[in-house]
Amino acid sequence: MVSSEFRILVILSEEMNMRKAAERLYVSQPALSQRLQSIEKSWGTKIFLRSQRGLTVTPEGEQIIQFAKEIVGREEQVKEQITSLHSEVHGTLKLAVASIVGQYWLPAVLKDFVKLYPHVKISLVTGWSSEMLRHMYEDHVHLGIIRGRPEWKGKKVHLLSDKLYLVDTEIQNLEQVKETSKPYILFRSDSTYYQEIQDWWHRQIQTTPKRTIVVDQIETCKQMVLNGIGYAILPEVTLTEHDDQVYRIPIYGEDEQQMQRDTWLLGYDAVFELKQVKAFIEFIQRAISANE
Repeated sequence: MVSSEFRILVILSEEMNMRKAAERLYVSQPALSQRLQSIEKSWGTKIFLRSQRGLTVTPEGEQIIQFAKEIVGREEQVKEQITSLHSEVHGTLKLAVASIVGQYWLPAVLKDFVKLYPHVKISLVTGWSSEMLRHMYEDHVHLGIIRGRPEWKGKKVHLLSDKLYLVDTEIQNLEQVKETSKPYILFRSDSTYYQEIQDWWHRQIQTTPKRTIVVDQIETCKQMVLNGIGYAILPEVTLTEHDDQVYRIPIYGEDEQQMQRDTWLLGYDAVFELKQVKAFIEFIQRAISANE
């Protein structure tokens, strides 16, 4: 039985009068009578008894009408939910994010985003940019937030550029780097980033560090610098206004421009049509513009 027939039974049970029910359904009384006969035939039983005083529900009809009310009620709920989906942003937003961005930039962004869009669920994976790019190629996520200069044939949105600094509690210029006995603290990173730093080092310092400490996490590297253990080259995104106990020495490339690390948002064209993806992209673009 189609939903329109359930609705006819519900309205008939509410009015208990063929004329009034026909008026509510915007049909003629003979047409409604014929439709009711067809419904009763499909159920194989009388649902209403007709008399000059109106309609009386049969015992079988009570069961059928109760079922019809449940179906009509559920249909209205689903329609309300669909309407809500059109007006609100729902769904899961799947992100693959470079560790540095996930640790220092993204948390504040996501905090405000989920406050604005409470019905969106966040699925997040972090790691080296090369790993996150693999998640993108394998279509495991909607969007990737990648550092460096990723090769990507889909949509690519530039998010931010953060400058690179040599950071230490004592060293104030590059000449002191050549003289210090403090270790150079290096955090593991993508090969492209590592190579850029190595090229700069050999071009500007021209000697190898006297000592080197290699750590897995950039935050470990930063904390060791803040505690005066050694010096490091860190991107601006990792340094806050509270890190004022260290000197920040800008480092420059061959073009005499301060070296920087770009961050990109990547995605396939199709996912940009998803409501939760569009909302996230528009949100972070507004957030970036507000901070410029």
